[in-house]
Amino acid sequence: MSSLDLLLFSLSRVFCSPIAVFFQIQGCLICLTLALGWACAAYVRNREIKQMKDCMKNGNSFAFLSHDINELEHSYQLNLPRVTVIMPLKGFGEHNLHNWRSQITCLYGGPIEFLFVVESTEDPAYHAVSRLIAEFEDHVEAKVVVAGLSTTCSQKIHNQLVGVETMHKDSKYVLFLDDDVRLHPGSIGALTREMEKNPEIFIQTGYPLDLPSGSLGSYCIYEYHMPCSMGFATGGKTFFLWGGCMMMHADDFRQDRYGVVSGLKDGGYSDDMTLAAISGAHKRLITSPPVAVFPHPLASDLNFGRYWNYLRKQTFVLESYTTNVNWIMNRALFTTHCYLSWGFVAPYVMAMIHVAAALRFYNKEFFPEEITYNSGGLLLVTILAICTLVELLSMWNLTRIEVQLCNMLSPEAPQLSLASYNWCLVFIAMLVDNFLYPVSAFRSHLSQSINWSGIRYYLKDGKISKIERTQRSKDMGPVFTDLGGKHLYGKKGMPTRGSFLSSLSRSLAQWHQPKKFDN
Repeated sequence: MSSLDLLLFSLSRVFCSPIAVFFQIQGCLICLTLALGWACAAYVRNREIKQMKDCMKNGNSFAFLSHDINELEHSYQLNLPRVTVIMPLKGFGEHNLHNWRSQITCLYGGPIEFLFVVESTEDPAYHAVSRLIAEFEDHVEAKVVVAGLSTTCSQKIHNQLVGVETMHKDSKYVLFLDDDVRLHPGSIGALTREMEKNPEIFIQTGYPLDLPSGSLGSYCIYEYHMPCSMGFATGGKTFFLWGGCMMMHADDFRQDRYGVVSGLKDGGYSDDMTLAAISGAHKRLITSPPVAVFPHPLASDLNFGRYWNYLRKQTFVLESYTTNVNWIMNRALFTTHCYLSWGFVAPYVMAMIHVAAALRFYNKEFFPEEITYNSGGLLLVTILAICTLVELLSMWNLTRIEVQLCNMLSPEAPQLSLASYNWCLVFIAMLVDNFLYPVSAFRSHLSQSINWSGIRYYLKDGKISKIERTQRSKDMGPVFTDLGGKHLYGKKGMPTRGSFLSSLSRSLAQWHQPKKFDN
């Protein structure tokens, strides 16, 4: 009998001890809890689908814009409030053009302006979005704003605040969008409608539906976002906030209510975490309407290294805070997430040992009589397998329903499909992502610094204390962003190569969207 056999049987017996059984049952409970959460989220999204179908049966062919067709009357839309949409940009990638077009060709009937904010004219996004705006200059109110370099906060927050300073004086609401958000035609109208119905809303938000590109890294990001998605599928009040989509009252920024401007400008690293902390401190309301789910195609060349960089940025936000209460909450979230992540992975490691020991025991013709095998390990493996299957089915069902909802909300866009999802890779990504999360979280805690799109931020007492900008010539910073695979650098004061411009022109010609809905 080999030493490997002895080790397997020893570990299998250890993993049948009461403490080990507790952790394995705990893993099963984590699977079932996630499955239940996704089932509830699916119920909320599916309820919206049924309401839209009922509206269409009753003759409202524009249910993807509004359940009440009377709200699409010209007389009603004349009274809609002015909205300013602010998009902080960084780099240019394969999906940006389509995303930007979905934003500026929205079917919001009220006055609206779009501000694309870049750090400098050297950013490749500057020339790309300038050409897009020129294409639609007779149909939309849009412009590019050059914000300059941030000195006291993250570059994204700096771009957002410069956009706020530039917005129209009559704007009632301001909508912050990431440049990787693909809007539906009625998204801005839906968000504005909820703000008008309930003036007590502090922030309205939404969440992305990741469309994996096929790499393990893209599936890890999809899996990372899925547990959070249940917090945004409440159909109303939520404690979660996603910085990719945030609609707020413009006067909150003009008057610096609750310290939103000073809180962001004074060392702010993460826009959503800072605003969520302000909301919690002042007991303000955050809501997420059921239609606020947005397709988020991931880069086709998204490799594992870019996933790791993204995970590092996500765990780093827990190191930033605005108040002592916020610090305590972040530490609690840090501890809980790390415990549950490894608590999720550990049962699968034990299950592998149980299965390996069983295979060795039943395939060996001879074992010493003193060698015994505890078949209880296989029972635990069976229970875990059933719970995992239930979890994956629930995840599949929520994704299926959100894909259907996105297709109904954007009837003229290319239809999304579940056919490209590889559920074996989803399962592997679940293990990889949950194993690496605590590693990334501890590294962020120890380093207190992060490289975000070529800019290194250092934290002190939860706020940015130092900013270093890497020079491209030194080959110190990344050339691509993490999710979109966007080029971060371009030639100074010049557009990128002619092939890029011709490709851009062809893309503009291919994408045909209706003009603003004005009836």
